[in-house]
Amino acid sequence: MPKPWFDKGLQFKCTQCGNCCRTHDQYAYVYLAEGDVAALSEHLGLDRAAFLARHCQEDEGWITLRIDEPACPFLNEENGCEVYEARPKQCRSWPFWEENLDRATWEGPVAKCCPGVGEGPLIPAEEVLRIARDTERWYEGS
Repeated sequence: MPKPWFDKGLQFKCTQCGNCCRTHDQYAYVYLAEGDVAALSEHLGLDRAAFLARHCQEDEGWITLRIDEPACPFLNEENGCEVYEARPKQCRSWPFWEENLDRATWEGPVAKCCPGVGEGPLIPAEEVLRIARDTERWYEGS
């Protein structure tokens, strides 16, 4: 298997800007696996049906958070996440998603959206790939 273009790793540090919680072209959905639904429901003190009715919609067979504004409904005015402890796997693994690891995507729309790309510590390629694979498996299991 050839080495990825980021074989030396990728620099990333979350700046807590909240940009990843805002809609950007194709980045307009937060997909939820069953484990995400369960964690968020419990965190919010809602049963599954009430959580789904209040906060979710279906998109091409996937459960997604209902985002009626240009940002996640759980993003507060200080750019903090109101459900941080129970945030979905998609949010936990940003920006290390398989679709983001294409060089043009990483250096283009991902870097444009996220000021933490290219900053902070160097994350080893093996760790980046592990996070991306774990995220894919999480959603494949739903």
